[in-house]
Amino acid sequence: MTAEWLDETAGRIIKAIHEIQPKEKYSDKDLENLLSSHFEDGKAVCRLFMGLSKDEFETILTQSLGAGKTGVSSYRLNPSRFISALIEAGVTEQMAACVNTPVEWTDILVERLRSGRGRAIRGQSRGRSLEDFVEELIKGVFQNYDSRCSFVGKDGSRRAKADFAIPSKDEPLIVIEAKGYAATGSKQTDVLGDLREIVATKRHDTVLLFVTDGLTWRRRMSDLRKIVEMQNTGEVARIYTRSKREDFGQDLRTLREEFGL
Repeated sequence: MTAEWLDETAGRIIKAIHEIQPKEKYSDKDLENLLSSHFEDGKAVCRLFMGLSKDEFETILTQSLGAGKTGVSSYRLNPSRFISALIEAGVTEQMAACVNTPVEWTDILVERLRSGRGRAIRGQSRGRSLEDFVEELIKGVFQNYDSRCSFVGKDGSRRAKADFAIPSKDEPLIVIEAKGYAATGSKQTDVLGDLREIVATKRHDTVLLFVTDGLTWRRRMSDLRKIVEMQNTGEVARIYTRSKREDFGQDLRTLREEFGL
């Protein structure tokens, strides 16, 4: 069977993995050796030790180093700061745990399951967590609403999917879309398509609110700018993150009064 995934890059990363010497603890010097030989390959090895997707790993580094400062130029400018961010993220701890844990064949199969289904479930859990956050606030303001539904649009027959329709999917005065992703950029690009479908379907007097996880958008600024533009043109009434809980709750109460709900 041809190992199609085993390209030149994978070969270099495997070589870097084999060059890591087993020891009980790993230090900043070990990370320096790993990154200095081939920076991107070294980062990939660190990510593998953490068991994270590329987007997840980059998001964690961005929190510590800042946007646009997770590449080789940033590392060369200040290696100690970069390595400190990796240590703070837990890379050296995971290296020690991985290297010093005996592996059985069952572990290999479980890891294959985790790398596939596990990441998909993790992404779904993040999305559902944000939906639960939104629903909790809706319940505190409105008695009637439909969740995870297809609402009736402007022509009375066309429908579009939305996370919440208030007071109902058949007579939606308020439509709320909640998207919380942190694993892949492709999922966040899908958000644009979902919002555009809602905008194309809803009545002009139906208010569309959008709630998202603010952290991951730091690496998808072009998409975020497009959604902000949708707000500027009135297609989306307002955008919220978890940190805007109070604003979101107050706006829901204001809309309840305006619509007489």
